[in-house]
Amino acid sequence: MMSIDVQTLIPLFVALPLGMSLLVQLVARRQQVLAEALSIITLLILALMSFHSIGHSGIYNLGGWPTPIGIDMRLDALATLLLLAVNIVGLAVSLYSVDYMRRYTARSHFYSLFLLMVTGMNGVILAGDLFNLYVFLEVAAIASYALVAFGCEHEELEASFKYIVLGSLSSALILTGVALVYGMTGTLNLAQIAARIAENGKDTPLLLAFGLFICGFSFKAALVPFHAWLPDAHPAAPAPVSAMLSGVLIKAIGIYVLARLAFNVFGIADNELSLLRWLGLLSMIAGGLLAAGQKDIKRLFAYSSISQVGFIILGLGLGTPLGLIGGLYHLLNHA
Repeated sequence: MMSIDVQTLIPLFVALPLGMSLLVQLVARRQQVLAEALSIITLLILALMSFHSIGHSGIYNLGGWPTPIGIDMRLDALATLLLLAVNIVGLAVSLYSVDYMRRYTARSHFYSLFLLMVTGMNGVILAGDLFNLYVFLEVAAIASYALVAFGCEHEELEASFKYIVLGSLSSALILTGVALVYGMTGTLNLAQIAARIAENGKDTPLLLAFGLFICGFSFKAALVPFHAWLPDAHPAAPAPVSAMLSGVLIKAIGIYVLARLAFNVFGIADNELSLLRWLGLLSMIAGGLLAAGQKDIKRLFAYSSISQVGFIILGLGLGTPLGLIGGLYHLLNHA
């Protein structure tokens, strides 16, 4: 019975914030207090659902279609860990936003975009195929572009434009990788891709696709040298958005997907683990040194986040059980 309950909850992680983001625009556009209440209630429900998912796993087939034909959403221990981080931090941020966002007009737009960003992150975490993973990735990214520019001053618009340009470049790399994987395996389902790679090995196009994924998701995770957007976006964005960017966004659509593809789908070799270790080490050192010279505290936090992401990637790059546990622990710790 419990597994049935959890399977029923899986699509609600996406449907609930998506529906509420639309409802905020339809119902609460002129009633800011109602927009705040709907946002907080939604994130509270999502946080409780995340706690309920601990220790459970399941696959939800959308529309009842089986996996080779239909779309599936998969919940496992790693997905639950990220859902807890995203939805608990989202709840804390939505509570903080009540007072902070009163300095802005059109707060209902903020809450609608905020819920849309949570929708995208939850969708990325639960996606069972590359196509829907990419779609939810773009939902989260486009909402975050708008939220960084929410103040509409020169600094916010400039930072958002830079973020859009580099984000679009990373999305193009990821989409090219998705096309290569589909061309070589004939499927986009992550479990089926993993089975075919295990059976046939990784030939040159698949290695190229994996390289494109590492570059693309390193942009999303703000790893050095792909980090240029975060130090500008972080100070320009409203404080609640900065908290989501560094706290969970770079992890949910960057580190999590990179780890999922590397360890669960492609299988990672020693030279690829070495690349992750070097990226992590470079981010740790460069982020820390750059943070030490900052006078703007939000820019300091941005470089600090880059450094902390380096610690997480270094742990994953070790490829040992303790390294993976340490990386995932620090992911939650930094959030």
